[in-house]
Amino acid sequence: MESPNSDARPIGTVIDLLVLHSISLPPGQYGGPAVPNLFTNRLDWDADPHFRDLRGLRVSAHFLVRRDGGLVQFVSCNERAWHAGVSHFEGRAACNDFSIGVELEGLDSTPFMPIQYAVLIRLTEALIARYPLVAVAAHSEIAPGRKTDPGPGFVWSEFLGASRLPLRRIHGA
Repeated sequence: MESPNSDARPIGTVIDLLVLHSISLPPGQYGGPAVPNLFTNRLDWDADPHFRDLRGLRVSAHFLVRRDGGLVQFVSCNERAWHAGVSHFEGRAACNDFSIGVELEGLDSTPFMPIQYAVLIRLTEALIARYPLVAVAAHSEIAPGRKTDPGPGFVWSEFLGASRLPLRRIHGA
């Protein structure tokens, strides 16, 4: 499923950051078409009261990991997905330029599913084999005060501790 909410990365960009997000639309509802529809600009803004605040929003991610372990790609990793917004990482602004964004279907405060961690680990291993990723950060850590995801429902040790991923975890900008 291809998202139009992407564009070319700046020439010579090194893709070295993985950014983890969480999303559910409407909040707390899983498995439906709302998230893919948001990322492909097909969301019916009037279908749910929660969607009205999203009207006109043009966002995407490279990948979505569903609660049931389904994996959906919206943007080629060679392209810049519009997932991080105003963001900073180790003195660099505009994290969309040099990161890959992965959305996990869920809420900040709700535990994620074991299958989501397994899929995320396999995806990350494949990304590391192709791109020079060296760090991973929560959306909240690259956009502090503006974003809270993936939140306390995401157990970092399930992701990093249960694998041999050679990524350093970034805490804050």
